[in-house]
Amino acid sequence: MIADFQELSDKIEQLAEMTQALRRENAQLRQANAAMVAENLGHQKRLAEAHARVSALLEHIPPLETATPENEDIPS
Repeated sequence: MIADFQELSDKIEQLAEMTQALRRENAQLRQANAAMVAENLGHQKRLAEAHARVSALLEHIPPLETATPENEDIPS
């Protein structure tokens, strides 16, 4: 019977150790996630800035003239 209690005690100790290990891992994952969220926000900001610059450049490009049948050089 004492062996049963010792086995139960050992299993409880293992459970407590695993719980602490999982809590540490969870905290590390939360920190990594927070860092990735911050990095993602930075990338989104840079992407928005690049989009704005490209859009501004596109506004300065004159539209293409559409081809009319008189000035097409397509052989018949």
